[in-house]
Amino acid sequence: MTIRNPILRGFNPDPSIVRVVDDYYVATSTFEWYPGVQIHHSRDLANWQVVARPLSRASQLDMRGNPDSCGVWAPDLSYAHGRFHLLFTDVKRYGQTTVDGAGGASLRDFHNYMVTAEQIDGPWSDPVHLNSSGFDPALFHDDDGRSWLVNMLWDHRPDRRRFAGIVIQQIDLDTGRMVGERRGIFEGTALGFTEGPHLYKRDGWYHLLVAEGGTERSHAVVMARSRELFGPYEVHPDGPVLTAIGTGRTTPHGADLQRAGHGDLVDTPTGETYMVYLCGRPLPRSDRCVLGRETAIQPMRWGDDGWLRTSDGQGRPQLDVATIPGSPEHSPLIEHTNFDSSILPTTFQWLRTPYPDQLFSLEARPGHLRLHGCETIGSHFVQSLVARRQQAFRYHAETRTDYTPHHFQQAAGLVCYYNATKFHYLHVTAGDDGQRQLQVLSAIPRDTQRSTLTPAVSIGLGPVALRVQVDHETLHFGYRLGDAREWVWLPEIFDASILSDEATLPGMPNFTGAFVGMACQDLSGTGHPADFGYFHYEEQRDA
Repeated sequence: MTIRNPILRGFNPDPSIVRVVDDYYVATSTFEWYPGVQIHHSRDLANWQVVARPLSRASQLDMRGNPDSCGVWAPDLSYAHGRFHLLFTDVKRYGQTTVDGAGGASLRDFHNYMVTAEQIDGPWSDPVHLNSSGFDPALFHDDDGRSWLVNMLWDHRPDRRRFAGIVIQQIDLDTGRMVGERRGIFEGTALGFTEGPHLYKRDGWYHLLVAEGGTERSHAVVMARSRELFGPYEVHPDGPVLTAIGTGRTTPHGADLQRAGHGDLVDTPTGETYMVYLCGRPLPRSDRCVLGRETAIQPMRWGDDGWLRTSDGQGRPQLDVATIPGSPEHSPLIEHTNFDSSILPTTFQWLRTPYPDQLFSLEARPGHLRLHGCETIGSHFVQSLVARRQQAFRYHAETRTDYTPHHFQQAAGLVCYYNATKFHYLHVTAGDDGQRQLQVLSAIPRDTQRSTLTPAVSIGLGPVALRVQVDHETLHFGYRLGDAREWVWLPEIFDASILSDEATLPGMPNFTGAFVGMACQDLSGTGHPADFGYFHYEEQRDA
């Protein structure tokens, strides 16, 4: 059976994989989106379904104030002694402070935690703080019964190597307390940006897998090994085990895999080894990855010399994987939500806050999602925005809102959103005369931040349906009033490619991928709500 990578389309990267008997679980990053961490389940490594978002209450995670693309980074999922152990980083600050106009101390706050559960769908425990010395924590369970925490070490000092290598420290799994002192075991290779560590033991060797080269086009999976846990570690003789460095575009419609790196390994019950890793699929004209960093999988093999390699020995990411026994379904997704349940479907997420009742209600008006007017779109604190991931290059989405704003400080509508500096927002608001109108607010990152607002379109009272059509780099908005059957399309053509990692302001983190959803603001502070009757998301095949 042949499947087409990536296996998790449009879902965030930094994958960690674990097998428990015949079940496979992959945990991926969620950054500033709540609930935190996304876990997919599969029995054949081909078909995957979301089964848990473990960080779902205030005692576990509160990201209000976290910068864009911070929050939950690189979860690590393992299973030992009858329990799942989930490690994650909550990034609270991402910035640089200059020192006397030269060099600069890169002051960042990374807090690493562990939660546990007996079942993958919980209940998950409150977190135990492990350390704050760097990010990408992971557990290694040795065959002598001891467990160890590895993570990258951050050096904030001017003129130092920020990614200062991999450190290890023993951990008491029962209490989460660290035992002894941390020790450095690997400084990395010339690629630099050494992060994402995972440890494995095979045939008496400790194998250390790390990500290097940064998460853009120089990303790579690098491995080293040692007979002793603390090293010294010898680097793989072939160089990177997996990377897209130096590969050109080989397929149309942005389907080739770039930015391959940050991997993890799993063995099947019959002894085959697979690697999951992050990758990106660039758009054909802009070379930007609007689907963010996605998760791919491919078979690996252990050589006679004891080193791991890709199955063909080329060390390149594969679009087509022919040895997975599953029968995946990659037909275009069609998803319609009527909001007739008191629980928000798992497709949707919101931003930062562990108190969703402040943002929305599914009970205030049965059959509707009510968004309470909150802070500005792009707020890092309490923003009323409920959205789902963009998972295809071509799709349309629509919703219907019943909303009567009283003045220009109130707005609600349909948004295509990356973060506070990158979005296109079709919204209903009111003009100076109090009459309803439609406009599109866009935040566009170039050399400096720029916002644009299209001319207002007057509309009457009553429900209005809003629609977006995305085709690779182009984005169109339309609307439909009352019982009208035809869409009225706005004349403007918007740039969908800005909703990507690559379109950015200098020095900003960009890791999340594009979302599409519903939003509501009330800058006057009265909390004026908007009701949404449905949300429809439908993908089209690439032409």
